[in-house]
Amino acid sequence: MISWDAIDTVLLDMDGTLLDLVYDNTLWSSALPERFSETHDWSLESAADHLFSHMDERKGQLEFYCLDYWAEFTGLDIVALHHELAALIRFRPNARAFLEHLVVLERRSVLVTNAHRDSLAVKNRHANLTPLLDAVVSCHDYGAPKESSDFWDALMTEHPFDPDRTLLIDDNAAVLDSAAEYGIAHLLTIAQPDSARPPREDLKHPVLADFQELMLGANAASADRVR
Repeated sequence: MISWDAIDTVLLDMDGTLLDLVYDNTLWSSALPERFSETHDWSLESAADHLFSHMDERKGQLEFYCLDYWAEFTGLDIVALHHELAALIRFRPNARAFLEHLVVLERRSVLVTNAHRDSLAVKNRHANLTPLLDAVVSCHDYGAPKESSDFWDALMTEHPFDPDRTLLIDDNAAVLDSAAEYGIAHLLTIAQPDSARPPREDLKHPVLADFQELMLGANAASADRVR
């Protein structure tokens, strides 16, 4: 249970944390190789190998998350592909309710995402996510992914926070490691980022299965103070 008396700011990842990662996994793992194969007359296996090997080379770098980069690399309209799969955009269990609950708790909420602004715009159009948060930050605003200390330095400058009194919830272990090195004291990862895949096991950081756990914890703490 998080001690809410020790938290002023909640930093929240988007894909795989607030939103179901089934959308992104379907797009990048299935739809993109299929479209690349069809457009360039490659076998699906060759297209997938070509794309996935290049993704592995760019993982953790800003280009990995940049739609402009992948549009140039593939010769495809990546934003249009995002729109085609928009029916898969949905909140993870109780994520929207948790954001609303943070308002009741009077805790500041900041979206910190590696997603490109064009990807964020598509998801916001269908999930109406950003009005539920106090601030929205993409790593592309700062020219550095969340895996880099440069991101946290830039975030501190634009949206100052006390690392000792900040909670970060993110499904990416490398991001959580970077945040820990920066000094963010409260970290949670997500057990099941993608609803179409089984929950993950042997995770390094404390695990959150459902945002309901945090809301129940906050309610229990409030009840204890009343008693």
